[in-house]
Amino acid sequence: MSKRLIPLLDRVLVEKLTAPSKSVGGILLPESATSKYNEGKVIATGQGRRTLTNGEIIPVAVKEGDKVLLPDYGGTQLKLDGKEYFLFRDEELLGVLSS
Repeated sequence: MSKRLIPLLDRVLVEKLTAPSKSVGGILLPESATSKYNEGKVIATGQGRRTLTNGEIIPVAVKEGDKVLLPDYGGTQLKLDGKEYFLFRDEELLGVLSS
């Protein structure tokens, strides 16, 4: 049975992307060069955070499928169906990567 996690409030579910082990020219890259790979793909987002004054919802800045830049530390690690995911708050994400 497949599980689906829908984050609450302003949280974002991210799957970290793996660093390429070869360069474009075909050279094998050492593990030390690929250990600081901080990109991820947004899997799911919450609806957003509520304001304190009138309860309006402030939507999350990213959407499903976006590639994002992740901080070196932080996030809550969890496993679903054998895959590793991280749960971040919207404000912890450093940026959206465009191609």
